[in-house]
Amino acid sequence: MSIDDKTRTELEAAVFRRLVSHLRDRTDVQNIDLMNLAGFCRNCLSNWLKDAADAQGVPLSKDESREAVYGMPYEAWKAKYQGTATPEQLETMKKAQSGH
Repeated sequence: MSIDDKTRTELEAAVFRRLVSHLRDRTDVQNIDLMNLAGFCRNCLSNWLKDAADAQGVPLSKDESREAVYGMPYEAWKAKYQGTATPEQLETMKKAQSGH
């Protein structure tokens, strides 16, 4: 399949927006679960967005990139949706990160 660069960028942007929307809707899915299962979480996405902005010389703060992903200030999301990690979740994350 051959896609020109402009179309590829538009498709990738649409996929990113859909992923972010999905994660905003799935507040029941904790970041630690995402990290343990997929190796990335909402914070990773916001960091990648900031990295891309920095690479393009676009001013974007860490707080702004997090709000773009979470749909609200990060601290508000944490207070409203973030639960306490279980010992099992923490152990799984520790094991997964030990190989990095």
